[in-house]
Amino acid sequence: MSKQPPTLPKGTRDFSPTQLYRRNHIFDTIKHIFQKYGFLPLETPAFENLSVLAGKYGDEGDQLLFKILNTGDFLAKVEKEDIAQGYKTLLPSIAEKGLRYDLTVPFARYVVMNRNDITFPFRRYQIQPVWRADRPQKGRYREFYQCDADIIGTKSLVCEAEILAMVNEVFQQLGIHDFTIVINHRKLLTGIASSIRAAGKEHELCIAIDKLDKIGRDKVFKELASRGFTSTSLHKLEFIFNIQGTNEEKLSLLRKHLASSEEGSIAFNELDKLFQYIKTLGAEDAPITFDPTLARGLSYYTGAIFEVKVNNIAIGSVGGGGRYDNLTTIFGLPDVSGVGFSFGVDRIYEVMAQLNLFAQSHKSAVQIMLTNIDTESEKLALKVLAQLRSKEIKAEIYPSPVKLKKQLSYANKKNIPFVLIVSPRKELIDKFTLKNMHTGAQNQYTFSELVQILS
Repeated sequence: MSKQPPTLPKGTRDFSPTQLYRRNHIFDTIKHIFQKYGFLPLETPAFENLSVLAGKYGDEGDQLLFKILNTGDFLAKVEKEDIAQGYKTLLPSIAEKGLRYDLTVPFARYVVMNRNDITFPFRRYQIQPVWRADRPQKGRYREFYQCDADIIGTKSLVCEAEILAMVNEVFQQLGIHDFTIVINHRKLLTGIASSIRAAGKEHELCIAIDKLDKIGRDKVFKELASRGFTSTSLHKLEFIFNIQGTNEEKLSLLRKHLASSEEGSIAFNELDKLFQYIKTLGAEDAPITFDPTLARGLSYYTGAIFEVKVNNIAIGSVGGGGRYDNLTTIFGLPDVSGVGFSFGVDRIYEVMAQLNLFAQSHKSAVQIMLTNIDTESEKLALKVLAQLRSKEIKAEIYPSPVKLKKQLSYANKKNIPFVLIVSPRKELIDKFTLKNMHTGAQNQYTFSELVQILS
């Protein structure tokens, strides 16, 4: 019987040392700025009870949940009638848990369970993998990391402004300068639904419009028609796709269409205040654009929503978030409003790779390699290696005595910047030959000089 070569599940990846070093550069940059803005770290389990996850992401989101079969005889509680009635009836009997779909719902669950120990408003950041049973494609995986920052326990729009300023700073620090932060408000979409005589269908409207970048306007309209929107309603909706101008001009035009909308009035006032806070924070140069077609299909958003798109790169949004007022209510804790943002690290990585932004940030994790010429030089090299590491210098030794050419080739392939050529000869014990692998230059230094150079 022939052995099949090993494969990876679709939508998952291995990461090489180089890829991990680059990813860690992104993680470290984001984490540093999270902490700079006062966010505290948090982690939650990889899987949750399905009762926590189900019903929080809309019907389409629920279909993308990875369910975990119960341990042991998972069919023990199943009746034939359950199987005949389909998977929705069968599921509760065979699966009680699922892999987390995002970090926001588990965060809400954590807040509810630990509300007596939390000081509100609570700022938390979380960097962990999530899983979605989606169709894999470029920039979209079934297992991927999210970097979330949320402020919960206050309705202040200062929080939205801080998050947008933080988002702007993250992308600037990563070297991604040509991007747009797109902003809208879910209450505006509620007002739009009423204005086109589709009151009560704002959820369906958001789900369809959220696919605009993927499927285009014509298919969005077809989906809306299939969801019961009349031709008259769709004709009235066309105006939001044609609004242009500055943020002030677009908001002014939309105000005229939604003059009688109470929800619209709330949204306009909040957006006006938000833009003022952004200016006061000194982030008025952040590339923020109001777009009434931004929807974000997740059902828990209730206020301002935002996404980041990198211009001139076809990869979709590289992050998004918004205000949610009722997420903890479904877990029994009402009136705890929050706002957050999630960075899509995998897409950010793709963008930085396309823009060659890793050239400056990617260096070898090892600062210096020590050669291993023979038994005597190995003894000396091991002593020096220990001394270098005691000075917090990242160092390694070539593990066996081979030709120097092979050792230098190894250092080159690993992009190690320096090689210490260790010789047991007495005249070189106090001074060491350091080779710069980028320039090829070789010079002799004492141990203290060596440490100074590498530090």
